[in-house]
Amino acid sequence: MDLKSLILLVDILDAGNLSEAARRLKMTRANVSYHLGQLERSIGSQLVRRTTRRLEPTEIGIKLYQHGRSIQNELVAAQESVQSLGNLPKGKVRLSVPSGYGLTVMTPWLLDFKHQYPGIVLDVLFENSVEDLLRNEIDIAVRIVPSPPQNLVARALGQVRYLVCASPAYVAKHGVPEHPSELSKLPVISASVVGRPLRLSVYRGDEACEHVQLEPTIISRNYSFLHEATRSGLGLGILPDYTAHADLVRGELIQTLAPWNFSIFGRGMYLLYMQNRTQTRSIRLMIDFIIERAKKTLGHTPGLMPIPYPATP
Repeated sequence: MDLKSLILLVDILDAGNLSEAARRLKMTRANVSYHLGQLERSIGSQLVRRTTRRLEPTEIGIKLYQHGRSIQNELVAAQESVQSLGNLPKGKVRLSVPSGYGLTVMTPWLLDFKHQYPGIVLDVLFENSVEDLLRNEIDIAVRIVPSPPQNLVARALGQVRYLVCASPAYVAKHGVPEHPSELSKLPVISASVVGRPLRLSVYRGDEACEHVQLEPTIISRNYSFLHEATRSGLGLGILPDYTAHADLVRGELIQTLAPWNFSIFGRGMYLLYMQNRTQTRSIRLMIDFIIERAKKTLGHTPGLMPIPYPATP
């Protein structure tokens, strides 16, 4: 087994199938398949399983992939270090951020980063799933989760504050709930958890005091849509504060149940990255930049609150 074959395995698994790997490597599919077969024969074990959708690594394949990825990242880091001597940083960062939080809060951060480091290419994905960072070639992910995955390095950024809001028209017609338990019988507009009943966690201070099972009238993972549905008077919206803040200031939304704090998917915001993946200078700069920007805005603007979460007066 040589280095070239090991890197080829990384490229094949990153591509997901032989045809895509051939396209990326500018080789024929038969040639890619031949070299993969040669590597498997030299190892004496199957490295990938061919499914109808994509290639899946075997246990040995995963171990070799991790070694190959580490070597590949070291080579990129070395090349970047040489190129950046006496120059502005160069390189590429593939970043995955939550769709709502990323667009509403993080977009100015990322644009500031790009202005500061024009030589760094930003590849930004706006999505909400806690995906396989290894398979999807994600350098850094920012996610709202109850607790971070065990196989990733997690840097806590703060906690998201959720509010229960309603339009003035809804409040004029239906009034406001006096206790969170009433939400189980009211028209709620909310994101949901696929495959299981929607339970709203209700907090006083940092401790969950109860859970309320909801049956929303409108469900979506897109908070911009949920925000508009709430503004239109269709129900009580459970929204992150950064989504509702401007309308609350203008009086176009009204906060209800102010003494309580809420969450559906968890409240912790984490910056995540692979533990064993070599970080280039560009990636390190992005990690430090996001953490520093989160600290500056923590508790001062809508988006993130400190940990532990403070009780609402």
